[in-house]
Amino acid sequence: MNQVITGQIEIKKESFKKISSSIKNIKALEKEVEKSLSKEVTQVLEIILGGAITLDASDIHIEPEEQRVKLRVRLDGVLHDVIFFERKTFQALLQRIKLLSGIKLNITEKAQDGRFTILLANEQQIEMRTSTLPSEYGESVVMRILNPKSLIEIEGLGIREDVMEVFKKEIKRPHGMIIVTGPTGSGKTTTLYAILKRIKSEELKIITIEDPIEYRIEGISQSQVNPQKGYDFATGLRAMVRQDPDVILVGEIRDLETASIALQAALTGHLVLSTLHTNDAAGTVARLQSLGENPVNIAPAINLTIAQRLVRRICKKCSSALPVKEEELKVFKKELSYLSKKIKIPPITKTLKIPKSKGCNLCNFTGYKGRVGVYEFFLVNDEIESFILKSPAISELREKAKKSGMVTMKQDGLIKVLQGVTTLEEIERVMGE
Repeated sequence: MNQVITGQIEIKKESFKKISSSIKNIKALEKEVEKSLSKEVTQVLEIILGGAITLDASDIHIEPEEQRVKLRVRLDGVLHDVIFFERKTFQALLQRIKLLSGIKLNITEKAQDGRFTILLANEQQIEMRTSTLPSEYGESVVMRILNPKSLIEIEGLGIREDVMEVFKKEIKRPHGMIIVTGPTGSGKTTTLYAILKRIKSEELKIITIEDPIEYRIEGISQSQVNPQKGYDFATGLRAMVRQDPDVILVGEIRDLETASIALQAALTGHLVLSTLHTNDAAGTVARLQSLGENPVNIAPAINLTIAQRLVRRICKKCSSALPVKEEELKVFKKELSYLSKKIKIPPITKTLKIPKSKGCNLCNFTGYKGRVGVYEFFLVNDEIESFILKSPAISELREKAKKSGMVTMKQDGLIKVLQGVTTLEEIERVMGE
């Protein structure tokens, strides 16, 4: 591992091969980190980073407590404790991480952000986003792992076949707006990047404005906001429109100015992709109105809104299919009895079997391995467009969409349970009972 390069760290091929072969689960990561604690801090950090990447963790958390410091990693959206270590080790790690991330070493009472690159074998690069936050017992550190292998094709998102046809049609439209909604960590960026990967071509000019640029895609002009220098989403978006793009990606709509420019771009011959923080797809219209936008601009501009969450996939190695319980059967009957016949599901009867998680060495004894999206596709057709112009309540718009054939996220999740992709317990954990 290089010790002197700021902003870049290299894990040698031999080292990463050794880490990959020895760390297969959380317990193994704990063991390897513990063994490294007597060595130099660079080696400790190498084990932590290499182990987290090997386990497909999304982020690493280092949290100081009164007497000791806790290391945790997030796998499939759930945090797992790895090990506790001494504050002396933590201070050395903190200094090393700050130096790499370009974060000021002498500032400890303010939150700071930075980033660095991990160089792996075969010139593979993984970007790390670092955040430090003052806490009662010292600075808490979170390192987010932006692994390029997280970028998947649209077929890998987990979108149902009956909706995929609509989705593919909408992303090929020359103008209009597609908005992806959901809370932080719900996979919105993954969905948008999957769209960009599918539609990019030599004939199209695609420009993005992001905060920050999470993944770099060849053949696309990507721009990062810099509020300190007066370059925010609205400023960047206004400049982007003058660049004669075919497709524009706006990382997030946060204010009226950005919303207005994005909607106008969608109405004047551009395909605009963006994200918005709302609870469901129908809430997009109300959210734009709450920012101050007029329904007369919203209705004709939006083609499609997608609400999504991420649920864990059941581990194929240790899962089993068990007969459905009476109370579980009631849930399926209540939620899925009015589904369109186009959606193929098994008969919901007492003979139904659904997957149950167990836990094994492969899945860190959680019963789950990997994640998949559950979706709600709100297609704005002529009827819905006219309805939006009347400024309906969210509940009214949601009911109207359901009558037009919209499948809710909860229903999509239950369909995935029937398909053997996840469990009813996981859907209830993410979506509520």
